[in-house]
Amino acid sequence: MGNIETRIKELGYKLPEQANPGGNYVPTVLISKSNLIYTSGTISKAADGSLLTGKLGKDLEIEEGYSAAKQTGLNLLGSLKASIGELDKIKQIVKLLCLINSTDSFESHPLVANGCSDLLVEIFGEKGKHARSAVGVASLPSNVCVEIEMIVEISE
Repeated sequence: MGNIETRIKELGYKLPEQANPGGNYVPTVLISKSNLIYTSGTISKAADGSLLTGKLGKDLEIEEGYSAAKQTGLNLLGSLKASIGELDKIKQIVKLLCLINSTDSFESHPLVANGCSDLLVEIFGEKGKHARSAVGVASLPSNVCVEIEMIVEISE
């Protein structure tokens, strides 16, 4: 077990197993010449595999969305671990795209996306700081509240 996985355990988190794709795509794609790995959009699932559903601004409060985004961050790390073996290979979290299932009047998308961003900085420190977009959408698959994709630079 690497340093990052030890840090994750020390913080009281547990990495889930990589989820099976819901269609004709793969969970991650590594661009070897650039050492970038792209994740597919990862939906908000609880540690027990149940979906975290609802619409921000109607069914869920910001804190619930934040928690769902945090869990989605752990789900993304589980996919990365399955793809690259050791999370210690991560040199930099480059970019997040956070999609928030929300009403048209909800304006706190960044506060929800902070759940994932804060987790990554908590685990990786400076290497966890990243560029990010937080966007509200009318719906997401199975009415999940959050979907996030990530671009990560890894060492060889």
